[in-house]
Formats: sequence, C-alpha cells, structure tokens
Amino acid sequence: MVVLPLAEIVFRRAFSRGIPGSGPIVQHLTLWVGFLGAAIASRDGKLLALATGTFIPQGVWRRAADIFAAAFGACASVVLAWGGWQMTMIEREAGTNIGADIQAWVAQLVLPIAFALIAVRLVWRPGFNSLNPVTHVDTHDPEATDAAVDAAGARLTPSRYEEDHAANASREAPLSAASSERPRSAKALAERSIWLDRALASIGILAGILLVRAPSLVEGHSLWPIGIMIVAAAVAGMPLFAILGGTAALLFMHDGVTPATVLIETYSLSVSPTLPAIPLFTLAGFLLAEGRASERLLRVFRALFGWIPGGTAVVCAVLCSFFTVFTGGSGVTILALGGVLFPALLKDGYRERFALGLLTASGSLGLLLPPALPLILYAVVAQIPIEDIFIGGILPGILLTSMVAAWGVREGIVSGAGRYPFRVSEALASLWAAKWELAIPVLVLVAMFSGLATAVEAAALTALYALIVQALIHRDLSLRRDLPRAFTECVTVIGGVLIILGVAQGFTSYLVNAQVPAKLVEWVRGHITSRLTFLLVLNLFLLAVGWLMEIFAAIVVVVPLIVPLGVAFGIHPVHLGIIFIANLELGFLTPLVGLNIFLASYRFRRPVLEVCAAALPMMAILGIGVLVITYVPWLTTGLLALVGR
Repeated sequence: MVVLPLAEIVFRRAFSRGIPGSGPIVQHLTLWVGFLGAAIASRDGKLLALATGTFIPQGVWRRAADIFAAAFGACASVVLAWGGWQMTMIEREAGTNIGADIQAWVAQLVLPIAFALIAVRLVWRPGFNSLNPVTHVDTHDPEATDAAVDAAGARLTPSRYEEDHAANASREAPLSAASSERPRSAKALAERSIWLDRALASIGILAGILLVRAPSLVEGHSLWPIGIMIVAAAVAGMPLFAILGGTAALLFMHDGVTPATVLIETYSLSVSPTLPAIPLFTLAGFLLAEGRASERLLRVFRALFGWIPGGTAVVCAVLCSFFTVFTGGSGVTILALGGVLFPALLKDGYRERFALGLLTASGSLGLLLPPALPLILYAVVAQIPIEDIFIGGILPGILLTSMVAAWGVREGIVSGAGRYPFRVSEALASLWAAKWELAIPVLVLVAMFSGLATAVEAAALTALYALIVQALIHRDLSLRRDLPRAFTECVTVIGGVLIILGVAQGFTSYLVNAQVPAKLVEWVRGHITSRLTFLLVLNLFLLAVGWLMEIFAAIVVVVPLIVPLGVAFGIHPVHLGIIFIANLELGFLTPLVGLNIFLASYRFRRPVLEVCAAALPMMAILGIGVLVITYVPWLTTGLLALVGR
C-alpha cells in the first residue's frame, strides 16, 4: 500500500505515465487490510461499541448482557458473511479483472471470511468483544483481577484466569491443603461458566444461519420485535458494525432483497480511490507515536509557550491537535500521549480535574486541520474536492484549539501553575531537534497542492517519511521490534473503523432507496423557512448524532441526508462539511457515551462519571466555538476565496 503510490509518483514524473492497475490494487489492498484488521480487532476485544454497556451492574446482569450482545453480533455477522459470499460468487461469474490478472472475486473473498471469523470470535469471548474500560482488566494486578473475576462471575478467559491465579498462588506459599484447592475449584468454575456463555452466545450463529436459509421469516413481517431486540443488544454492548450492518441487512431482507446488497455497498466504499489515504495517514500517526516524537514536540511547544500563564495546558492542546490530525480522533491521541501529558500537568500544579478534562477534550482537537482523516472521508462521501475542505478547515481548526488553550491560560492564572522561562537557546535547540516532525504538515500540503501527489500518494509519502525519521534518523523505532507492533495496532484500529464505514454505507443505501433524503428535504422546507433557524436545528441534530454514532460511521450515514438540505438552504458545501465535523468533534465529549469520555476513563483509570464532569467545561467552550463556526461562514470560506477556489 505504501510502495505502489510512491512508485506511481516516480513513474509519472519520469515516464509521464503511471503504473497500470496500481490504483485498483491499492484500493483492494485497503479492503483486505481493513477487514482482516477488523477480525484482529474482534480477537483483541477492540471493536467499537456504545459505552452504555459499562453501566450495567457487575454480576449476573452484566454477564447476561454480554451473552445477549455477543449472540446478536454473531447473528448479524453470519448474515453479512452470507451476503459477502453471494456477492463474491456473482462477481466470479462476471469475471471482472482489477489489474495484473487479479480477479475481483478473489479480492472480495476477504468480506465473507472476515465476517465469519468475527462471528466465531464474538461467540468465543462474550464480554471481551468491544473496547470497554471495565472488561479490560489489568492482569498484572492480582487484586484487580480477583475483583473482576468475583464481580463478573469469572468472565476472564481460561488461560488468563489460570495465569493470574497461578501467580497469586505462588505468592501465598506455603499453602494449606484446603487453600490449595481454591484455585483449582475456581478455575474449574470459570471454565464451566465460560463454556456455558459460549453455548448460549452460539445461538446467535444458529439464528443467523436460519435467517439466511429462510429469509421469508422476516420478509413482509413486522420488524418491531427484532428492532427492539437490536436496540437492547446495542445498549448491552453489541459492536457498532453489527448494529448498522444487521439493521441494514434486515431492512433489505424485509423488502425481499438479498443481504448481498449491503456488502455490494460495503465493497464500493472500501475500494473508493481516495479511501486508502485514511489507513496510510493513520500509519504515519502510529509511527510517530511509537517513537519519541511526542517528547520532542512537547519540548518545542513548552519552549515556545511554557512561559505564558497556563503554558503547559496550551502545550497539551497544541500537541494533541498535531497528533489527532493523523490519527483521526480514533483515540490514539489519548492513549499514546495521556501517559506523558497527564503527569506533566499534575507536576506543574494543575488541578487533577482540569487535567483530566483538558486531555479528554484535546483528544479530538485537530479534526478540522489538514490532513485530518474525517476531512478526507467527508470529501469522499459528499463528493467535494479534498483540497477545498482542507483549506476550509484551517481557520476553524485553529479557532477551536485556541479556545481550549485560552481556557488553559485561565486555569494557569487561577491555580498558579508552574511556568517555564523563555530562553532563546532552548527554543532554537528544541526546534532543531523536532525539525523533521514539524515538517510533516508542510510536506503533506506541498505534495498535494503542488500537483506532485494525490491524497493517497501524499499519505504514502507521509508514512514513509515518518518511518525514515523515527527509525533511521532518530533511531527511536526498532524495525524488528517496534515496527511490527505499530503495523498491527494500526491495522487493528483501521479494521475497527473500516468495517463500520462499510456496513454504514449499506445502511445509507437503504435510506436512499427509501427516498429518505428527499422526504427529509421536503419536510424541513415545509417547517423551517429561516436559514439561521435551520443552522441551529442542524447543530442540535448533529450533536445528537455525535452522541449516538462514531464519527466515521456518522459521515457515511448522515452526510447523504444533510447535503441536499444544505443545497436547499444555500449553504456552501465546504462550510456544511466543517459544521458537520465540528459538531461531531463536540460529540466526542457528550456525557456517558462520547468516545473520548470512554477512552479517557480507560486510559486514566477514572470512573466515567468523573470524566464526564471534568469534560463539561471543555464541552461548553467547544460548543461556543461550533456556534461561531456555524454563524460566521467567512472562517471557512475566507481562505477559499483568497486562493481563488
């Protein structure tokens, strides 16, 4: 995926022509990387789900919820796997060639394979299938492990359970005969409990097989009972892809249409010409996070801003914005930088509650700055030039980051937090040490706007540049030890996102076929006549979307609904896109189920309610910023007009 786009740049410059078939091959490699990554994510318990499952009390109720969510997720996965198989067989008969004598159906095989693997994995590990701060127990902490096992009814897998309690037993020697029996009996109880959970969850696989063998069970019948159960499973913690994909498949089957329709739409999005830019930019972000880039950048921003009141808070906001540009708000910023920045804030005298709220909010700052991944995906879905939305997001992105930084200045004055004296020598030395990392945004923008590279080629160039800088120049990244881990983590994150995008495209297809966008435009124009009122209602609607949906899925599902509305009310398409992403950025902080709330609770080991309370001031600040972006369109369109676009 990296080599072919780079070779395309060289061939085009040297021979005035590209490599035949390189584009489709890279697109289908993205398909394989994404869906095999989703299978790995299911193995590692990193499929995205609503955080509502964490509020179900530990014990019998939590265990029942986990089994219920796993069963429904497996059922949806089986139906989608069957749809993928149908599509593959149809494509095999068509005999389409994607290039280099590679048949399209061979590339498409990854879809049924991945969904089948996910179905098995969901059943095999009920309760460990989605990223959940409660179920991800630190097995190196015997007390935490014991508490989790006791509270959740021995929900650890047998191997982990045995390892933890064997370690505990070895620490308690000498043991009496009675006490030595306790680990064995607990292990046996855990094994029986887990196999019972698996047996119950496997009912979902049987239900999925029944649905694909007898689609008449849902065709033409009321979907309300199944719909209620899907909502319940979603609340219980069913992965987001299963919610969207399962719902789309059922709706199509209800109308007598094969579930392969969902997979056809999934495939069409996955092989979009611009989509490979997302995993490639994400890889660049992971390579930077694996090295010591964060430390060098922290030194730079601290040398430049540490002298002002709240300097460390300002540094945190700017540094998080920089990393989020490449990770796309996937949580990598909080997970990668939280361990460095949280202690730094506390050491400099900031209140713990403020530090927690700042880092939770800063985890999604930068989504409006180029080349942020949501900007790329929005441009793909809304069919507007990527360069235009990159330019349009610059001033709004700077505005939101500046507002959070300003609140940090206020906190620094109130709390009397420590400051760092400005020294020219340190500023110059830190700039020189981090010169390679600071050049990355310039590299991307110059490559794209000079015509040297497309978005995908610029992303590949960025990934290669990050690898060279971290592994060969700074030597922070071991090619043998660290690079495979960075690749695996990147593939896992991309898989968890791409599978949601794919099935969300299928759900959107159903909405379009049902003429929902046209009906929505008609209804809105009949009830709302003022452009300003429409913008306010749009903000409230998008805030609710951000509360309920992951940002990438929201782009795929909701953008086709609001673009016709934007046209009807005369809103500039780029301005509409910036409003959309700014609201979804705010949605990361919505109480209880916002992704940043979820991940901050996981990273900093704080209760979700405590994180929510800490993030509320930041949410209010960003909310004001979103209103400014909405009602001052010049922030978005001013630079576009200046450069003549």
